[in-house]
Amino acid sequence: MTTEVLGLPRGRALTRSDLDSMPDDGHRYELLDGVLVVSPAPRIVHQQVSGKLFRLLHASAVDGTLEVLFAPFDVLLSEDTVIQPDLIVAPRESFTDRDLPGPPLLAVEVLSPSTRGIDLMLKKERLQRAGCPHYWVVDPDEPSITAWTLVDGAYVEVARATGGATFDVADPLAVRLTPASLVD
Repeated sequence: MTTEVLGLPRGRALTRSDLDSMPDDGHRYELLDGVLVVSPAPRIVHQQVSGKLFRLLHASAVDGTLEVLFAPFDVLLSEDTVIQPDLIVAPRESFTDRDLPGPPLLAVEVLSPSTRGIDLMLKKERLQRAGCPHYWVVDPDEPSITAWTLVDGAYVEVARATGGATFDVADPLAVRLTPASLVD
């Protein structure tokens, strides 16, 4: 799909206002430094993992101050970077009706064949640069989960588990699971 087909401008970085003109056609439209990223609908295992992890995160957010949402929901990191992590956790008062203006407390991506490189490199780097304190990536094919925490402006791996091993974190929410349980 070319920018001409979509009626998007050529020769400049795209912005949030350009993103607003995208069709509601079942694709996920995101901007990374002004570049349009279009993702197809995810596989069923992706949705199953997202759903299970959403329920765990939601159950951990018991004090009512945090909101846990699943994609699609815009996270506005800058006028030319608007992403939709698979799951986000942020203080309730940080959200607008339309988006989360600024980085979440936690962003979670569930890897898909079509988004693996974007999630592990580009989105991770943009979230790090924006100051997102916690970033988790789940690989349903392995299965595994890796958690990074922002320390002095850079992500440091703080937890990783594969298969039946236990993933146990206390921050930003207390979560204990095995990656295999997310794909069962």
